[in-house]
Amino acid sequence: MTDAVILRRAVAADARAAADVWLRSFAAALPTVVRPHTDDEVREYFRDVVVPVRETWVAEASGSGIVGLMVLDGETLSQLYLAPDWRGRGLGDRLVALAKERSPGGLALWTFQVNKPAHRFYERHGFAAVEFTDGGGNEEREPDVRYVWHP
Repeated sequence: MTDAVILRRAVAADARAAADVWLRSFAAALPTVVRPHTDDEVREYFRDVVVPVRETWVAEASGSGIVGLMVLDGETLSQLYLAPDWRGRGLGDRLVALAKERSPGGLALWTFQVNKPAHRFYERHGFAAVEFTDGGGNEEREPDVRYVWHP
């Protein structure tokens, strides 16, 4: 049985659940990447910045609550995270389609070089790798790659 999932703009009351999805997803997908912030700092950031200031969308499943999130910052897809048990169900596809709809002129994003599943996912959605770095520009100090999508 598959829960019905709706995509909607996040509200203040979603901040903690969205942060918890981010924390679980990050731990599952990026176990070798050192996080520079504690769980509580991540939750505060979601409460004080991500949800109230950024264009934050959540995927809410009936019976399961918040199971995914996407954050847009202009033409930057700054975050897309799914609860680990919700990967592979088409939810990421729906969130990327929404991001393209919200930013029809194009999108850019960064992901870590070690996150090969993310590379395959974004490439499948028409994104192309355009820049590789040594990680000096991110808090984690982890080598990353910039992807762009042009319609």
